[in-house]
Parts: sequence; structure tokens; C-alpha cells
Amino acid sequence: MKTVQHSIRLPAALDTALRALADREGKTVYAMLRRCVKKGIDGQVNPTVSSSDDHELVAEVASMSTRLADVERLLDRTLHTACAAYCYARSAAKGGGKSDEVISAETQRAYDRQRAAAEERP
Repeated sequence: MKTVQHSIRLPAALDTALRALADREGKTVYAMLRRCVKKGIDGQVNPTVSSSDDHELVAEVASMSTRLADVERLLDRTLHTACAAYCYARSAAKGGGKSDEVISAETQRAYDRQRAAAEERP
């Protein structure tokens, strides 16, 4: 195979990435650069996903995102309902006598505590 020499300039960030990749693969920077160029050209000439597939993927991800938002709202509402049930049951177990406004305030505080606990990272 006849080879042709090219001289290229890379931004510093690409050079750093290229060198890290070469080190990780146990290759020289030049060998890794040749491999990257070959893979890049192959990717341009033979794309694995067609444009219509891209549109379908984007539409499906958008659909999943919408459904996920619906599930999050449902779970949030379920948490609020569970907190209300807990507060009403607790009030009844202690003999009742609390107004709906007081129990609603307790429900909101319980809900806020549960949301804060769910957002904590382990």
C-alpha cells in the first residue's frame, strides 16, 4: 500500500485526547491518529444510522421524556396522597379533634420532608 504524508494541526484539547487514547491503547500518537482518521472517514462514507432513523430516534426519545414526566407527576401525587392518609390516620389514632386546615399543613410538611429525603444523594 502506498502511503501519502499529510501535515495537520490539532487544537490542544484534541491533541490531549489523542495522546490519552494512544496511551490507553498502547499505541504511538501517530498510529492512533491514523486509526482515528480511518474510523472518521469510514463513518462519513458509511453512516450507520440514516437521517430518517435519526428523526425516529429523536421522536421516540421525546415521547419517552413526555411519558416520564407523566410518571413523575403521578408519583408525586401518590406521595402527597400517602402523606395525607398518614396524617389523617395519625390524627384519628390520637383521638382526632384537628381541623382539616391543621391536617393539611401537617400533610404539606410531611410531603416536603419526603421530597427532601428523596432528593438526598446517598
